[in-house]
Amino acid sequence: MIRVQDLRFTYKDAKTPTLDGLSFEIAVGEVYGLLGPSGAGKSTTQRILMGLQQGYTGKAAIFGRPVASLGRALYERIGVSFELPAVYLRLTALENLKLFAALYDRRTRDPLDVLADVDLADAADQRVEQFSKGMKMRLNLARSMLHDPDLLFLDEPTTGQDPSRARMTRDLIRKLKAAGKTIFLTTHNMAEAEEICDRVGFLSGGVIPVTGTPEELKRRYGQRLLEAAVTGPQGLVKRSFPMDGIGSNIEFLELLTSGQVVSMHTLEASLDDVFIRATAGQAEAAA
Repeated sequence: MIRVQDLRFTYKDAKTPTLDGLSFEIAVGEVYGLLGPSGAGKSTTQRILMGLQQGYTGKAAIFGRPVASLGRALYERIGVSFELPAVYLRLTALENLKLFAALYDRRTRDPLDVLADVDLADAADQRVEQFSKGMKMRLNLARSMLHDPDLLFLDEPTTGQDPSRARMTRDLIRKLKAAGKTIFLTTHNMAEAEEICDRVGFLSGGVIPVTGTPEELKRRYGQRLLEAAVTGPQGLVKRSFPMDGIGSNIEFLELLTSGQVVSMHTLEASLDDVFIRATAGQAEAAA
């Protein structure tokens, strides 16, 4: 669905390139998360792939063709939900979607159905200026799905949403994946990426030094330790044991039969841990 090879881009008057040989691929039907801090180049990458940013070198292709060759036809097949709401405040939610629907050559979905997908059906006739930030973000998402695109670019899709609404949005992304859509997600929220992404890539120093499935990366960068919470004279204490050979570890086996174990779990890295460790070399080089 997306292929990027040796992509390079430097903003005018910048001392260092934003993208410095970036390469990655996203398969059809995949949810791919591009992760990294503010200023890492996530939005720049998206803008290049959406045909909104010129002046780069390297290759950027969507649907098997260079982005630059697709012209306006590109926007018939992609949906975009920006981090900041891009809607008309003085129109109602329904009026917004009807207006945007008129811009497409292809058949669009019923706006009321799309509003229902993001739990805004009850607010269809309400002016957007009265919406909360979370509601505006959900309307943004509805706009991106209006023409039933093959590929969606989602930038911080749960910004401004409470935990229940954020969960609803994540469930909707899973539903889109199940329908065969490809999702290119950019976010600062590592826990969210871990929950919904098939693969993630960490953008640092203009490249992606580490990529893989969340579980694969957590195992690669985690510790093979088992931590046990144990009751004792000093109260609750934690003890760690190496996972290798744990079945023959006499001390651990005695602890299991002591009745003092309150809980046990393996120690694994979070995606935050993975990012810090995987990009440590780039941070030191930049310093």
